[in-house]
Amino acid sequence: MTVHFIGAGPGAADLLTLRAVSMISRSQVCLYAGTYIDAEILSHCPDGVELIDTQHLDLDKITEHLLTAHRRGHHTARLCSGDPSLYSALAEQTRRLDRLDIPWDVTPGVPAYAAAAAAVGRELTVPEIAQTVILTRTQAASTAMPETESLSYLARAKATLVLHLAIRRTRELAAELSVSYGADCPVVVVADATKKSEQILRGTLADIADMVEAAGLRQAAVILVGEALGAGDFTESHLYGSRAR
Repeated sequence: MTVHFIGAGPGAADLLTLRAVSMISRSQVCLYAGTYIDAEILSHCPDGVELIDTQHLDLDKITEHLLTAHRRGHHTARLCSGDPSLYSALAEQTRRLDRLDIPWDVTPGVPAYAAAAAAVGRELTVPEIAQTVILTRTQAASTAMPETESLSYLARAKATLVLHLAIRRTRELAAELSVSYGADCPVVVVADATKKSEQILRGTLADIADMVEAAGLRQAAVILVGEALGAGDFTESHLYGSRAR
């Protein structure tokens, strides 16, 4: 049977896609990370589903559960927070499934950065200010970043920067980014986007670290950096402008 990797969205259960809900509701086994996915999302599972919280499992144990479900002929939902295309360990899990000849597919979800931008009512691409969005993370207790993707190198573009998995290093990152963006560059931090516990912090690279530490944020937060976040006076795009067609 098939393992369905499903984007569970940023948090709110009603931000699941119709396809995601349909697949979850037909699953016989559901693996999810309890750190990010709550009971409201899991309420879409059918009665009798086998629920497996993966937050304390390594990749070998997760693969064992997927293999067991496959051998039993069970359709399996593998829920990923946000969208599976970003920091979901999709590649390493599907590589193992391919070796075991277990079929799988992917259903996209609402990514956390999109939910964060929506929460603050901001477009991340503003005409003549920022037309590029860089999605990245930083290295702490994690795999190394490629040499060509250092934060200082990426910051030179002065594009809108979205930092995942970085909230515990906010002070260090703000100091590093200030070199290219300037200390007064707007910053928005959104924690638990779309959940009842959502928190939004607005500041600059000069003061955002103090705000994050005062709020006690430690996980499930996205950091948005760039002039687009504070843009008030900007040139309108050609999308809806009057021009010859």
